[in-house]
Amino acid sequence: MADEMVIRAQRFINTTYGNGATLGIAKLEENGQTGWTVMYALTRALQYEMGISALSNNFGPGTLSALQSKYGKLDETTIPSANFCRIIQSALYCKGYDGGDIDGTYNSRVKAAVVKLNQNMGVDGTYPGSSLWPKVVKGLFNMDAYVTVNDGSETIRSIQQWLNGRYVLRSDFYVIPCDGHHSRDVAKSMLFAIQYELGMADGVANGVFGPGTQSGLKSHTLSTGSSGVWVQLFTAAMVLNKRPVSFTSSFTSSLADSVSVFQAFMKLAVNGQADFRTWSCLLVSYGDQTRQGEACDGVTKITPGRAQALKDAGYIYIGRYLYNPSTTDLPEKEIQPGELATIEQYGLRCYPIYQTWARSVDYYSPAQGVTDCMNAAFKAEEHGFKPGSRIYFAVDYDAVDEEVTSHILPYFRSIKEEMDQLGSPYKIGVYGPRNACARISAEGYAGTSFVSDMSSGFSGNLGYAMPENWAFDQIVTKVVGSGDGRIEIDNNIASGRDTGQGSFYPAPAQKLDIGFDLDYWAGLLQEADDYMESIGRPGGTGYVYTRQECLETIMNYDAAITSAARRYRMRKALIQTSAFWEFCHYSYKDIAEDAGVVLYHTGVIPDWGKDLPGVTRLVDSSTGIAKVSGRTAILSRNNSIRSGLLEGDILDSASDDDRWTMWQKSNQDNLFNLSTVPHLHIWGADGKQGDIHEETPQRRPALDYTDTETFEILRRYQGFGDQAVADAQLRMPLYAIFEKYNSIVRGS
Repeated sequence: MADEMVIRAQRFINTTYGNGATLGIAKLEENGQTGWTVMYALTRALQYEMGISALSNNFGPGTLSALQSKYGKLDETTIPSANFCRIIQSALYCKGYDGGDIDGTYNSRVKAAVVKLNQNMGVDGTYPGSSLWPKVVKGLFNMDAYVTVNDGSETIRSIQQWLNGRYVLRSDFYVIPCDGHHSRDVAKSMLFAIQYELGMADGVANGVFGPGTQSGLKSHTLSTGSSGVWVQLFTAAMVLNKRPVSFTSSFTSSLADSVSVFQAFMKLAVNGQADFRTWSCLLVSYGDQTRQGEACDGVTKITPGRAQALKDAGYIYIGRYLYNPSTTDLPEKEIQPGELATIEQYGLRCYPIYQTWARSVDYYSPAQGVTDCMNAAFKAEEHGFKPGSRIYFAVDYDAVDEEVTSHILPYFRSIKEEMDQLGSPYKIGVYGPRNACARISAEGYAGTSFVSDMSSGFSGNLGYAMPENWAFDQIVTKVVGSGDGRIEIDNNIASGRDTGQGSFYPAPAQKLDIGFDLDYWAGLLQEADDYMESIGRPGGTGYVYTRQECLETIMNYDAAITSAARRYRMRKALIQTSAFWEFCHYSYKDIAEDAGVVLYHTGVIPDWGKDLPGVTRLVDSSTGIAKVSGRTAILSRNNSIRSGLLEGDILDSASDDDRWTMWQKSNQDNLFNLSTVPHLHIWGADGKQGDIHEETPQRRPALDYTDTETFEILRRYQGFGDQAVADAQLRMPLYAIFEKYNSIVRGS
C-alpha cells in the first residue's frame, strides 16, 4: 500500500536533486513504498549536503566520521540546512515514524519521533532526549526494523535492545535491528559483546571467533548459581539458538536442564554447564573444531590403508559421492570400483552424496531436480546401495533466503516428486547451510540434514539455529593417517539420525538397464502390436484398452520400471512383459469383479460399476495395470520386506481389512501397482510362500537369467497349470521384443 508521506519523500528527492542526476542515480519512482532504492537515495543526498564528493549507497565510515566531526549530534541547534532536515524527516517516514511535514524544520513532531526511535533501538539510556547521534543516524538510513516484524520474538527484541544499549559507545559496534529475529548482524554483535566483556580494546575486538575469544571463553564456564552479565550473554545465545529459556542474569536449575537438552541435541558432553564447547556451538556454526567426529566425507577413494586409518581415528560413517561428471577433475570423487567392498570389510558405513555443480543459484531448477534425482538413483543402484539408503543432494553455496524460495525449494520439490515416481527407492537428504536445510526439511522434501557448518560465514548459517533433523554436522577439514593411509577429510559430528549403509550389493557384471530412448518408440510399438496381433491376443471384444494405449501407459512409467529393474538387478523387460500382457487383457469382466470387491467391503456398488452386468460380492480381484490382487500384493511384498529388499509393515493376507487396503492401492495407484511386479517375480522365484500352489524355489531374477529361468518366472506370475504354461510360452517372444530395444538403448 502506498504511503503518502513516502511519496512526498520520493518527490522531494526528485525535485531537489534533478530527478536523481545530482546524486548519480535514476529518478525515483514515486510509489509510496520504502525500499533500499529510496534509502540509498537518501544516503547520497545526506552525503551531498555534507559536502562529500564521492557519493555512495553505503553509509560507511566516511559518512559516519563526517557526521561526527561536523555536528557531533543533530538537533534543532545543529541541523545545517532545511534540505538536510528534510532528508532526516524523509528517512523517519521511510522507517515508519512521524517526520513532520518534510518542511525542513526540526520541530516537536520530529523530536518525538527521535525519542521513540532511540527507545525502540534500546539506546535511550545512552542517548536520552531528542537529539540524533551519528550511530543512530546510520541506523536510520537502512532497512533494519526497530519494532517486531513478521511474528518476531519480543524476547529476541529485548536482547537486541540490550546489546545496543550496552555497547553502542564502543567504536566498532553499530546499532543492530530490533525486529525480534536472529540474523547475521545479531550473531556478529554477540561476538563483539563477548570480546568487550573479555576486556578487548576497540580495534582488537573484531567480531571473529578467534584464538583470543576462544581462550577467554574457556575461563568463563557458568553453572547453577552463576549470575551477572555473562549469564545474560549466555542466555541470549541460547534464546537466539531457539532454546526455550528466559533472557536473564541468573543461572537457575531450570536453565541448567535446558542446557543439558541442548548439549544432548548437539552431541556434546551433557553437564548442564555453560562450558567452552557449549559456548562455541551457540556462537558459531562450526562450534569447537577440535571435537572428534564419528563421520567424515571426502573426494578420495577409501583404500584398505585409508579405511584402517579412519577406523583407528574413530570414524564410522563415510560420506562418498555417487557421481563425478568430470573425467579429469578430482578423479577419485566418485565411488571407485571395489571401494564399497573395502568400506564393508573394515566395518565402516557409507552415506551417499550427489553433487555435480550446485555452487550457484542458476544451477537449480525443477528440470535439474528431475535429472539429478534420476541420475542419483541410478548411480546409487549401480554402486550397490540398497533400497532405503538416504542420498544427500547438495546446496553447496551461500544461498540467501530469497534464493531458497525462488530456486532451491522448487528444485527439491522436483527431486521429491521424481523419487516418488521412481517408486521411492531411496530416501532424500539435503547438504547445505542451516537455513536451506531447515526450510527444505520443513516442506517435507528431505528427511535429514547434512549441515555445512564449516562455512560459518555463510548468511545461511549466521543467525540460524541448527536444523532439528541434522544427521551430520561438518565442522573442519583435517588429515588422518600417514603413508598409504593418509587421507584428507571433512570431519563431521554424527547425530545418529542416519547411520548410512554397511553392506552393499555387488557391482553388476553386466550393464544395468537405463531409461528408454523415445527414438525407438515407433519400432517397439510396431513390433509389440504386430506380435500380439499375430497370436490373436487379447482378441475379441470386451477389452477396455487398445494395445497402443496399454504400451503407452507402461512406457509412461519407464523411469519407475527402470529404477526397480536396476535396484533388484533384473531385466526391465521382465517387468514390462508381465505388465503389458496383463493390461492388454484387462476386460469389462475384470471391471465388474473390481466393482464386486468394492461392494463386498463397502456394501455399495461404485458409480462406475452400476451399469455392469454380473456384479457380485468378491473379497478380492486381480486389478490395475498388472492385474495384482490384494492377496498376492501382500504375500509378495511381505516376502521382500522379510528379505530386506523393501521397507514396510507385514500385513495379513487372510485379513479382509489388509486385503482391502492393499487392493485399493493396487486398483487406484498405477505406480504402486507396477512397483509390485518385481516383488511378485522375486516372490515367484522364492517359491510363492503362502500361495495355494507353492513352488520349488529357483534363482531370483538376475541380469544373466537364462531363457528357461525367464519362462518359469513368467509362468509363475500367471499362475499354475496348463493355461499358465501356454500363456508363458506366448509371452516369451514379447519378452524378447522388449529386451531387444532395452539392450540397444543400454548398449549391450
